[in-house]
Amino acid sequence: AVPERAALESEIVRKCLSRSELQCSFLEYRGYKVVYRRYASLFFIVGTKPSPDEEENPENELGLLEFIHTLVETMDKWAGSICELDIMYQLEQVHFLLDEMVMNGNIVETNKHNILRPLDLMERESKKADSMYR
Repeated sequence: AVPERAALESEIVRKCLSRSELQCSFLEYRGYKVVYRRYASLFFIVGTKPSPDEEENPENELGLLEFIHTLVETMDKWAGSICELDIMYQLEQVHFLLDEMVMNGNIVETNKHNILRPLDLMERESKKADSMYR
């Protein structure tokens, strides 16, 4: 249910925020493997849970940490130096970028150029359409 998920998300965020920089970026919480990384004032958090037929979570923590790093590098390439305002005011593009990287919970693309190409094409077409109507 949505309220339970929101409560879980806020608990995980509080856990990550309360940890010191000297502590590991991996933690287990209520059956979830949580991997987070702080970049300036932004926290990127990924949580995974084993599928119902598995007892142990097979996800590789270092792989998830690398995914977060690739995501941030891609966002930096797209928006310059990424900040909270870029994410807030261009949330649809950020979701699109994530959709290019992840499909059905699996990481499908890590090449920055391949991830950004559709966004660049959409922006170019949008500019063309804007100039046509002026």
